Amino acid sequence: MEGYFEARPLSTRQTSKQGMKRPAKKAATDRSFVVALSRGLDVLRAFQPNDGLLGNQELAARTKLPKPTVSRLTYTLTKLGYLTPVPRFEKYQLAPSAMALGYAALANLGVRHLSEAFREEVMRETGGAVAVGARDRLSMIYFGQSRNGLTLGVQLDVGSRIPIATTAMGRAYIWALPADERAALLRELREHYGSRWQRIRDGIERSGEMVARHGFAISAGEWQDDVHAVGVALKLNDGTGPYAFNCGAPAFRFTEDRLISDIGPRLVAMVRNIETALGGIVAPAKREEIRKGKGGRQRVVEGIR
Repeated sequence: MEGYFEARPLSTRQTSKQGMKRPAKKAATDRSFVVALSRGLDVLRAFQPNDGLLGNQELAARTKLPKPTVSRLTYTLTKLGYLTPVPRFEKYQLAPSAMALGYAALANLGVRHLSEAFREEVMRETGGAVAVGARDRLSMIYFGQSRNGLTLGVQLDVGSRIPIATTAMGRAYIWALPADERAALLRELREHYGSRWQRIRDGIERSGEMVARHGFAISAGEWQDDVHAVGVALKLNDGTGPYAFNCGAPAFRFTEDRLISDIGPRLVAMVRNIETALGGIVAPAKREEIRKGKGGRQRVVEGIR
């Protein structure tokens, strides 16, 4: 099997030259950071819902790790019971031990269980899919989803990832962060999107104005052309989160006017009710980070242009 029976240790020189940049940089400034553990977790997180089987070459492409390093990691994760090898295809799938971690995490997310009845009510009233998610690097990951057969075109489920920068859920999350954390995330996004950043930044800034004015963010075809959605953040007083909810549907069903006049207010009311039930609080939207730029354009925190 590819890499499973023939994984060989790399020399120290090879490892340092081929290692993934971000953990190596982190390790240089944080002696408590375990690079090997970080890389192993990167391999596990590379598996997406509906992926099925992945080989070392696919995992190397997704993690940006050298293939020999991935071979050693998949071998180790197999020995530990987190991956199951499928020799016929020279690939791997997540093993029950890995899935147990996810289910344990879901079981401890009280907001997922408590919000279910609220999500289903809004789903029935609007005909949209309603989800709750949390940040996973530069994505939001769904950990609760309510949808029915009417929400064609919105086929995401628990474990699905969507981009922070262009989705309603992600934008609501961005504007729920403390100013320093938001500035750091925006710098990461600027580096990630490169030449596309200016257009994406403008959408994030507009969403900040909408959150300040209405309490929700929208994404109308900015992530997927045929999907419109509203996002609202939830921040609890126990220090967890923030989390964010969205309600989305095909564009023909959720027009921009309906997003603003109907879906958005409904989702805000839903999240406020969930906050009350959870004993949570949401800090009021703050706009001191937004300042006037040249030509009257709005600019977010200094340093993310």
